[in-house]
Amino acid sequence: MVQGVDQNGELKDNGFKEISSDQILHLDTEDRSFAQMFSEFYHQLKDPADFSFFKVTEYEAQQTAVDLQQYVDQASEEEKELLKEYEVSIDAVEAHRGLSDGNKVTDYRVEDRYLYNPEQVDWKMMMKVGLSIDKLREMGALEPMLKGYKTPMLVPVEFKIGSVVTQMEARLSLRVTHAGNLEVRFYPVRKDPDFTKTFLGHEFTWEDQRNLMESGNMGRLVDLVYPITGEKIPSLISRDRLTNDLIAVRTNEMRIPLVIKGVTLNEEQKKVLREGRALFIENMLSRRGTLFNASVQYNADKRYVEFLFKKNIKSLRVGELKSRFKAEVPGMFRGKKLKIWQMEKLKAGETAYVDGLVDKNGKKYQGYLRFDRAIGKFEFSFRNVWKEEKDPKKVFSKSKGKKL
Repeated sequence: MVQGVDQNGELKDNGFKEISSDQILHLDTEDRSFAQMFSEFYHQLKDPADFSFFKVTEYEAQQTAVDLQQYVDQASEEEKELLKEYEVSIDAVEAHRGLSDGNKVTDYRVEDRYLYNPEQVDWKMMMKVGLSIDKLREMGALEPMLKGYKTPMLVPVEFKIGSVVTQMEARLSLRVTHAGNLEVRFYPVRKDPDFTKTFLGHEFTWEDQRNLMESGNMGRLVDLVYPITGEKIPSLISRDRLTNDLIAVRTNEMRIPLVIKGVTLNEEQKKVLREGRALFIENMLSRRGTLFNASVQYNADKRYVEFLFKKNIKSLRVGELKSRFKAEVPGMFRGKKLKIWQMEKLKAGETAYVDGLVDKNGKKYQGYLRFDRAIGKFEFSFRNVWKEEKDPKKVFSKSKGKKL
């Protein structure tokens, strides 16, 4: 257990048994405050654009903290000059890391900043799809890949099979395989998400589809079934706005910031974000020093809380949204091939009678079928409930003679 630092800069430590219980820091595994604080602090260490850091010895720390507070409150020009000798220059750190120049792979110092080393990448394979380290660097795609993220932009890729050349756009990322090799993963652009299929056991409602297409976030928690363990885990779903892929994040992997643009979040506000809902925040401080209001929401694809500015929200009218999901009527239903007249009725949005269906016990049954183009799925009923809903006599009888 580390107790401090001595005059020579060596750590002072004691055995665990020598320390009384009141000297030990206890962390509750259910309490997220420490994890959130540390996550926010570590994020700022990696990208300290909004903060200044000062390096002092342990024995100067207390007085320097007083001086810093005075500087924040009412610093004079003389005090600012005094603090410069302690300030850690971010530009100097970047220059020391050797990231500002050089064209060779070895010019990258990856110990502190990157998850992967550029020399681990199979550049011969990358050349086959029309990419090189220089091209990715110029596009601004190399650094995010080395940090373990997807490229923030679509990258043009070429696949050659014999004399045939196929061109496409995709986001790229680096991942380690089970064999321990580093491989490049491609995420090609889809025309639209496929809402007709279940996503890790979740069936999308009309509201889910609309939210994902407009803001990119579904806006609510759902239990998803993860294939490796088969567990049901509360998760959020978002849409990759560049490729239209659907991305999920488990709630226990989410990190909600303590402060957003100068506004400290209370527990109720954090709860809203953890549940995937949009949160409206007032009086945030911009980099220009002006106050502004905006809505924020957690994005599962980006793994952080994003601002819902108009540029991030695509406005869709109901008619446009419905036209996106007009799926073709399948020719089979529960193993039975549909007849031409049945297909025509279903395509016209009408109900079709179907017989000769067989259940899992081998027993035959029949009923009425309708196809919902909005969600791309069949609806089945043993009686024609849709006709009854439109029949005024049926409605009147159900209401026991009451006027509707």
